[in-house]
Order: sequence, then C-alpha cells, then structure tokens
Amino acid sequence: MSKLAIFFPGIGYNCDRPLLYYARKLAVSCGYECRAVNYAYNGDMNIRGNIRKMEEAFKELYRQAEEILSDAEPDRYDEVLFISKSVGTVIAAAYAGSLREKGICDASAFRHVLYTPLEYTFKYDPQNAAAFLGTADPWCVPEEVVRIAKEHDVPMDVYGGADHSLETGDVAADLLILKDVMEKTESFMKKPGGRT
Repeated sequence: MSKLAIFFPGIGYNCDRPLLYYARKLAVSCGYECRAVNYAYNGDMNIRGNIRKMEEAFKELYRQAEEILSDAEPDRYDEVLFISKSVGTVIAAAYAGSLREKGICDASAFRHVLYTPLEYTFKYDPQNAAAFLGTADPWCVPEEVVRIAKEHDVPMDVYGGADHSLETGDVAADLLILKDVMEKTESFMKKPGGRT
C-alpha cells in the first residue's frame, strides 16, 4: 500500500520542533513517504486574536502550500496523511477539502493528525482525524475547540496546563506529554485507513 504523509507546520513552529520532528520519524517507520510544506510568512507576526491578520496569513500560506504541493500527485497514493500544527491545521484541512471538491482524491484516502488546531480548522471539516490540544493554549479558547471538534466527530486528547506547543514549562511533564502524543500518533498512523 502506498502512503504519503504531508507536514504542515505552524508559523513559528517548523518541522524541526518536537511534535513534527518525532511525528515524521514515526511516519517513516510506518512506511509513509514524507513531504514537508516549508512555507514562510513575512507579514506581521503579531496575528493572534486579529481575524483580518489571521486571514491574510492563511491566504498567503495556503497559496505557498498549493505551489509547493503542485507536483505531489496525492491521487497516486492509497492513503494521504496530513500532519499539521497550529495554522497548519487550517491549511491542511482546506487543502484536503479542495482536493475532495476537485474530485482529485476520494475523501476516504485522507486522514489528519491535528496538533493544537484552531477553531478555523473545523470550518474545512477535517475527516478521519485525531487532535491534540492543551488547556492553556493562548491561541484559542480550548473548551470551544474541544466542543467544535466533538461536533465534527474528531477525537481530541487534551493536556492540562499545556500551551500551544503542548508544553507546561516543567521539562519532565513536557516529556511525558510528548511521549503520550507520539504513542497516540503512532497508533493512529497504524490504524487501517485509506482506500480499500
């Protein structure tokens, strides 16, 4: 079975940071071909809480993602796994939705791992997903994101006191969270999925 994992980082959280770095190692060990969407945002970095600036950042990063993935040919794969972080969760969900709408891929081929998704992520209805969030995430109202995820049938693992990087400031606690997230990510990757 051919499998592709596409990584969508956040604005300040690239693919070398712990969640995406270890998720990539797991994806390789699970037989996925991996691609990273290394976009860059040069606009105002102070976008949190500003809907207009968030939309500008989204449009620019989405444009870059489409350009970067123009040769990806997701329809060649039995399964496409989108692994994303923060604003990358919005871009990944929108990109998958666009592929579905264009009929490029059967929706059953897509799955998502959503690290610290934003409310806007669910506007694009990510399907076959697993999500992870901290209760001290300043980029969203965690309770609201959990509620919306539930409405979309997206299971959400929530970590008490963890911020937007799923960290608490206590190194030992952070390592335990990272271990738990990676174990659940690996389990999700190994679940049967994709086209049959």
